[in-house]
Amino acid sequence: MLLHFSPPKPLFSPPNLRRNPPPFPVPPPRSLRIRAIDAAQIFDYETQLKSEYRKSSALKIAVLGFGNFGQFLSKTLIRHGHDLITHSRSDYSSAASSIGARFFHNPHDLCEQHPDVVLLCTSILSTESVLRSFPFQRLRRSTLFVDVLSVKEFPKTLFLKYLPNEFDVLCTHPMFGPESGKHSWSGLPFVYDRVRIGDEDSRRERCERFLKVFESEGCRMVEMSCEEHDKHAAGSQFVTHTMGRVLEKFGVESSPINTKGYETLLDLVENTSSDSFELYYGLFMYNQNALEQLERLDMAFESIKKELFGRLHQVYRKQMFGGGGGEKGKKTEQKLLNNGVSVPMKEESSSSSS
Repeated sequence: MLLHFSPPKPLFSPPNLRRNPPPFPVPPPRSLRIRAIDAAQIFDYETQLKSEYRKSSALKIAVLGFGNFGQFLSKTLIRHGHDLITHSRSDYSSAASSIGARFFHNPHDLCEQHPDVVLLCTSILSTESVLRSFPFQRLRRSTLFVDVLSVKEFPKTLFLKYLPNEFDVLCTHPMFGPESGKHSWSGLPFVYDRVRIGDEDSRRERCERFLKVFESEGCRMVEMSCEEHDKHAAGSQFVTHTMGRVLEKFGVESSPINTKGYETLLDLVENTSSDSFELYYGLFMYNQNALEQLERLDMAFESIKKELFGRLHQVYRKQMFGGGGGEKGKKTEQKLLNNGVSVPMKEESSSSSS
């Protein structure tokens, strides 16, 4: 008796393919199809590469002075992947922990972490005492020191006086703060001066990585010497703070009929009053151009008063003497020159519009 065995049938063979099998393998049923051995394998590898790259380009930044402005800058530095360690006279350990930074009560312990960058966020008035007592000997000799003070010649002089010659120095001024920069830094000026950067590629790249944070945030990067910065800042920042504080003392208040110009003055008072008087005093005390600007403001105010009272005097003369004699209706305008000297500019008829 002969037995006939048929070959085993495939698990899946559509009827129209049974007589004429295709030259390619027939896929198994969808329920048995293998999608991937490890679907996350490639993704995990790419993530690992990105993580390693960010770690290699990350800076360990030590923030000295973890007050309002120090915390404001630290949040953005951490968001860019940098490692933040902090120290301050007051205990800001909880504030540091809340944003992912580490707080050190002792500056010696902070220096033992060997930061790449030391970022000075102290007040202007306390800067020298902080530098004088700081344990530089515990840092690497190529450490980069950066300041963010509102004056620039003063910290530059202190850095060159107290820091060892091997340390790099970058003087900067982010010309914005927690109020003006709370929504975005785009378009806001960031002034910097590479005072002393070593010749090694690694030290130049470290400086650029720090500056890259502000460039990436959209800041308007302005490279300028410390001396030139203070000259411009006295005529803009110091004058702005002075006018804001004068208006605050004057007692400007909102009203139901505010004009756009008056709203601008109210905003100026709000912005300047949020800063401490210590900051304003520092802008005056440690910028050699500030006194000249204060004197010019005083002279400008006196000049306006004289012009107003001069016209009032003419009105009284007309009422008392019927127009008076001499050159009728003549007035001489005064203008303050850059050096503060008041000189006659032009004469015009009193009938002209003012």
